[in-house]
Amino acid sequence: MGSMKNILFLFLCMFWASNSLIAQDNVLSTKEKKQGWELLFNGSNLNGWTSVGKSTPPDHGWSISNGVLTVKKEGNKRGGDIITSKQFSDFELIVDFKITKGANSGIKYFFTKYSKGGWLGLEYQIIDDQNHPDAKLGINGNRKLATLYDMFPAKNTKAKPVGEWNRARIVSKGTKVEHYLNGKKVLSFDRASKEYKETFLKSKYKECNPMFGDVEKGYILLQDHGDIVSFKNIKIREL
Repeated sequence: MGSMKNILFLFLCMFWASNSLIAQDNVLSTKEKKQGWELLFNGSNLNGWTSVGKSTPPDHGWSISNGVLTVKKEGNKRGGDIITSKQFSDFELIVDFKITKGANSGIKYFFTKYSKGGWLGLEYQIIDDQNHPDAKLGINGNRKLATLYDMFPAKNTKAKPVGEWNRARIVSKGTKVEHYLNGKKVLSFDRASKEYKETFLKSKYKECNPMFGDVEKGYILLQDHGDIVSFKNIKIREL
């Protein structure tokens, strides 16, 4: 009987230990804090977020439940995009996202107001490649998931099915940028390269001034495209 108790005690200890290692949503680990990570979404409210051209976030169109931030579909009455109150330059950004069937959204960075073109930002595309028509437009698939929208396609993407969580990661250092999907690098480009400039001239942004993406810093934006998309574990560290 004593040996059975010891085995049971050992099993319980292992269970508690394994549970303690499971990462909590919207919480920074001790290691992440030491590395300089900052939560952009605390799981409870939109503190630290505003809406474009305003000092407060939308009062409708977005909901928070059980630590998940969701942009809702409300007919013609949309809440609009939300942006961080702080601007970033060199950074590493992580966002967990979950789409619904046929959904379209995006994560924009270096989002700022151009003298010609208005408010714009480089966009990490979030989309249901199979069921949203925009994914089939563009050039060489440059409007599909994890692309730099309307500019550079992502390669060898392995997305989890609709309704499951995926992880976007964006790393920007100087003029060089990388897109990751579920831990795998799927795109890299240099905003100062000849290839970037040539691609810009073929894109929907070709009329903007200064050149699209040729900025030192900007806000992070989560897009309201009129579809239901959820977000959590939104965190950033400056490099």
